[in-house]
Amino acid sequence: MPLIFGLSLTGLTPLAERVSFLTEQLAFYTGPTVGGLLNATCGNATELIIAILALANNKVAVVKYSLLGSILSNLLLVLGSSLFCGGIANIRREQRFDRKQADVNFFLLLMGLLCHLLPLLLKYAATGEASASLINKMSLSLSRTSSIVMLIAYIAYLIFQLWTHRQLFEAQEDDEDNAYNDEVTVEETPVIGFWSGFAWLAGMTLVIALLSEYVVATIEDASDSWGLSVSFISIILLPIVGNAAEHAGAIIFAFKNKLDISLGVALGSATQISLFVVPLSVIVAWTMGIKMDLNFNILETSCLALGIIITAFTLQDGTSHYMKGLVLMLCYVIIAACFFVDQIPQPKGTGLGMQPKNSVGGGFVSA
Repeated sequence: MPLIFGLSLTGLTPLAERVSFLTEQLAFYTGPTVGGLLNATCGNATELIIAILALANNKVAVVKYSLLGSILSNLLLVLGSSLFCGGIANIRREQRFDRKQADVNFFLLLMGLLCHLLPLLLKYAATGEASASLINKMSLSLSRTSSIVMLIAYIAYLIFQLWTHRQLFEAQEDDEDNAYNDEVTVEETPVIGFWSGFAWLAGMTLVIALLSEYVVATIEDASDSWGLSVSFISIILLPIVGNAAEHAGAIIFAFKNKLDISLGVALGSATQISLFVVPLSVIVAWTMGIKMDLNFNILETSCLALGIIITAFTLQDGTSHYMKGLVLMLCYVIIAACFFVDQIPQPKGTGLGMQPKNSVGGGFVSA
């Protein structure tokens, strides 16, 4: 079983990279804004498929961990490595980007963070007379209501991005950048037709779904065999594989000094996970009769909050250099180390829905 998990996880990486290539080709036909959205959507297909399959197996903890890890990976690892590589490749030039796009993504991410904080705070604000079952019921009702609001916000974000304020999300370059790019680059053209690319994209999505099913089915056995907690595997390893598409695309654009596109891919993907995939998972779990809320517990929610705040401060001045990217990547390493050493069993009523069997293997049994 651990071998199947490892092979399936390894097989997802090149597929995610090919998905990135196909969405980049389709962007020639759809335009950069729709192309960036398509890149983020298809890049998040792995996380969405894993979440649905895990819910079908009543593995709520895996769903929460993997989605949280995907947001952190996009904000710190994908964006950080992009800024670092772009800064090294353009070390003698100051890289600039339009802050307006980043600002929109950050206030949406903060809204998503609020929806995670309130169920957590509700647990600590409850008085001693309130029973655990009543607190969980209130948290569940609040989470489902918040999920509907988050989906409405994401629909409004799509309208804002694709129609009413599309100009904010178009990659903009100043005259110096245009002159520079005219000298060192040639015109890029698609190498595959639109419908051919679409057909290949659909086929690869089916293969990703098949491999994801093996990953979900064998994750606990891999945890016990490797001596790693399910939280570390779900928050760190799965998102690194699942975000390979965004990772490859964002770094390539940063090398070409197209930071607006890199930010659009990384921040757009994090926003889509936070405001679409997470609440959609809660709604899907609701229809399945599974009790999944937005309470990700104190450690996980704190990492999410600090990740958003650190990234927002990093991008506040509209310029970039390799040091900013390095700091973001080091922050991700610290968070990864935290979950690597975290072997504390979660008490019942934490909202994870599954509890560790022991403090070493990190496997889960039903709550």
